[in-house]
Amino acid sequence: MRKDFSRSRLVGLLSEWVPEEAPASREDFAQRLSQWLAVSDAITLRAAHQSIPPVAGGRPARSSADTPAAATAALGEHVQRVRTGLVKAITASPSPSTRAPRERLPAPPVEAAAPDDGFAPFQQRYLALQRQMALQIEALRGQVRSALTKASPRLAPLAAFDAVLERMLGAREQKLMGTVPQVLERRFGQLRAEHSPEPDTGTSPHGWQQAFGKDMEAALLAELEVRLQPVKGMMEALNNEVEKHA
Repeated sequence: MRKDFSRSRLVGLLSEWVPEEAPASREDFAQRLSQWLAVSDAITLRAAHQSIPPVAGGRPARSSADTPAAATAALGEHVQRVRTGLVKAITASPSPSTRAPRERLPAPPVEAAAPDDGFAPFQQRYLALQRQMALQIEALRGQVRSALTKASPRLAPLAAFDAVLERMLGAREQKLMGTVPQVLERRFGQLRAEHSPEPDTGTSPHGWQQAFGKDMEAALLAELEVRLQPVKGMMEALNNEVEKHA
């Protein structure tokens, strides 16, 4: 296994902002992952594996249930639309008067924000965007699994295992993602301490908040890519299968 497997952009950013010395692990990724799973989880995985029918060798016969190239392309476009929409939500400065009620998010703090607002407005926005990502990507992941199951018997096991892993690791993922705002709050405190207002400097005492807003945006975009990894992996498998039997 690659030694830098866990060094996603998100992990790199958080480590850069709040560096902490951690002992190097001698375990590979599979060993560390096993620590997340209880005995009952292992039984669930085994049962899921045994429920998968064997796939006959050679080229699988095409059927009316197979997903054609056009449908796969349409699904890929849908995945991209969801990603683009989430990126826009993360990078936009929402205006309550121009957004639909269901799309409203707390506006990002601006330079003129009152000093005593603290981290709260940033935290509110981060948590709202996390919820939006979780809901949309959960639905998207289910759609891609359904497409895999219909496309080919060879892809059905991948869809089945993804469903099982999502149920087993979802709570753990939610807990880990919940620590990101905590790290950002520490980053916020560091920047505020480093940029305490000085009289007669001619500069805004709150300009550093905009810099922190960019840091938070970078963390959200990196988190989005982490959350989308299962979807991207399954779409790659689906595209490969369709191209192989086109």
